[in-house]
Amino acid sequence: MVVPELRAWRAARPRLARLARAARPGLVRAARTVRPRVAQLTEAAGTRLTKPKTWQYTAGAATAGLALAAGVVTAAGPWDSSGQRTAERDRAAALGRTGGADHGRRTGTPDPSDASDVSGLGGGAKPAPSAVPVLVGLGGAGDPARPASDTTALVAALDPLLRDSALGTRHAAAVLDVTTGERLYGQAAGDPHVPASTTKIATAVAALSALGADHRLTTRAALEPGTGKLVLIGGGDPTLTARKDAGNLASLRTLAADTATALSKRHVTEVTLSYDTTLYAGTSLHPIGVNDNLAPVTALMADEGRTGDSTSGPAPRVADPAADAARAFADLLSGHGVRTTVAGAAGATGRAETLAAVSSPPLSSLVERMLTNSDNDIAEALARQTATATGGRPDFAGGAAAITAQLKKLGLPLTGADFHDGSGLDRADRLTAELLTALLAKAADPADPALRPVLTGLPVAGFTGTLTSRYADGAAGLVRAKTGTLTGVNTLAGTLVARNGHLLAFAFLAEDTTAPEAAQTALDHAATTLATCACT
Repeated sequence: MVVPELRAWRAARPRLARLARAARPGLVRAARTVRPRVAQLTEAAGTRLTKPKTWQYTAGAATAGLALAAGVVTAAGPWDSSGQRTAERDRAAALGRTGGADHGRRTGTPDPSDASDVSGLGGGAKPAPSAVPVLVGLGGAGDPARPASDTTALVAALDPLLRDSALGTRHAAAVLDVTTGERLYGQAAGDPHVPASTTKIATAVAALSALGADHRLTTRAALEPGTGKLVLIGGGDPTLTARKDAGNLASLRTLAADTATALSKRHVTEVTLSYDTTLYAGTSLHPIGVNDNLAPVTALMADEGRTGDSTSGPAPRVADPAADAARAFADLLSGHGVRTTVAGAAGATGRAETLAAVSSPPLSSLVERMLTNSDNDIAEALARQTATATGGRPDFAGGAAAITAQLKKLGLPLTGADFHDGSGLDRADRLTAELLTALLAKAADPADPALRPVLTGLPVAGFTGTLTSRYADGAAGLVRAKTGTLTGVNTLAGTLVARNGHLLAFAFLAEDTTAPEAAQTALDHAATTLATCACT
């Protein structure tokens, strides 16, 4: 659901933005001034600063930092459920730019908003405009050049933080000035490390480049001619939902209602239902085995095979998502007066006639949702979709190979990189800090607007997705980053606008960590320092 933005708010927003920018230096100075006193008070109370309590964030430097963050974020306007500022979309629309689901579609390519959806059975949604402020650090035409960062001072600031024992025995880091293309910092930046969920950044770039930001995943119901055999055909959409409130997702309920209507027109009142999952190949079970973080990967599922009401995060999953979705579809058909018997898995023939279809949100939205919530089910689906689009085998190995091939086409530094899945759950995955920053810089490249959802989908510190409860240290709203966590592995990669106005891409990877919360705090501290350091 999108939070409405009041007309008065829109009128006031430019002034609020100017006030936030003007207030920022003073608030940062105030934070630095009171920080020593807060530390003294905390130490006197016998509380370790490495594990601050909630009440401590209401005082001193934390208060100043959060006030600054609130000013910056508030000036940008309300938020929608995907973690995107509605004001960003409004500004892009006001500037007359293409974007969102469109994201700069090249002339001559199909526009899904001008025709029926991919199934040819219904109208498509118009693309939403892209977010602009995430790229503010790139400047614009006629903007004066800004000074580069002091790399020596940056090394002095980051080196001690990255030697924190909480980051284990192996770690790597890279900081890239996206504005100038200059590497500002590197520590083992070319060494391969276990990336955990930062792998999803690579998956997003590969899928968008192979499929396009407008691409949608379609689930169909088809009738075999001259029979009472109905086939539910999976299109690989993990966001297909059977819930009453589907929002902008493809609805299994809508598909059932439309199918029942089509059957009624053909005077068919009884069917035998089978389901087709042949879009994907190979085993559906990830190498980690049965796990609450990921359902078996299949071309047909509803609500990611979740057994409860959750929409994100770990949750128990059904053993066979395709069969479960078919049973739910059969029940819905029965509710519309169509007697339905579920026969099991079977591929549709080439003669099957499509009766109804529902399509997912555009790939741009799926990528944003995947990154914001660290959605493993979407990630593995997009890896297989990338393989299918490029002629590969749509299984775990084929998806990994397709991601590698797409990144190679984009000229990204793949030395040391080794993909085994799309989600980063496989501990055999290897990425470098250099590659992660290069991926983010590629997504910011004005020549590749279709990749912009990689940036707009990144969780916002202190506000959205996997960063909602992090960054109460003054960088809330300033850092956008993808998190990664496995046992003994903590990673963080994202973007921020430095004090000199440049857009920076950063990547921190740590292995052999023993305390996840302490490792996260150390990584967050490094990103906060990067955002507020006078050296930038």
